[in-house]
Amino acid sequence: MGNRKQQLGEKGEAIAVRQLKKDGYKILETNYLTKLGEIDIIAKDRDTIVFVEVKARRSVHFGSPKEAVSAQKQKKISLVALYYLKTTNQLTTKARFDVVAVNLNRDKPRVEIIKNAFELAYE
Repeated sequence: MGNRKQQLGEKGEAIAVRQLKKDGYKILETNYLTKLGEIDIIAKDRDTIVFVEVKARRSVHFGSPKEAVSAQKQKKISLVALYYLKTTNQLTTKARFDVVAVNLNRDKPRVEIIKNAFELAYE
């Protein structure tokens, strides 16, 4: 059993997967791990590959979940996304970056999907 932060992340990701499926996304990978970093969820939304970062919070004391994807984190996700597209021979496929914000501070979690949350960042 992991620590509280890991458990929160795992719960948030499970909720995000359910919501994405409900919204018509096809889940391709979860916790895609490479030596460059990790992407929480890789999905397909119609003809677009979607790289999803999940941010779960119990409160907004440290900011909202969607504000938690720093420029450095965007750069890391971008590198892993490019690696995924290259190794799966999909460099010409449309792709985007979504953030799923999961707020767990109430009885019923609130889920917000932010499509095109950020652009490819690799400089």
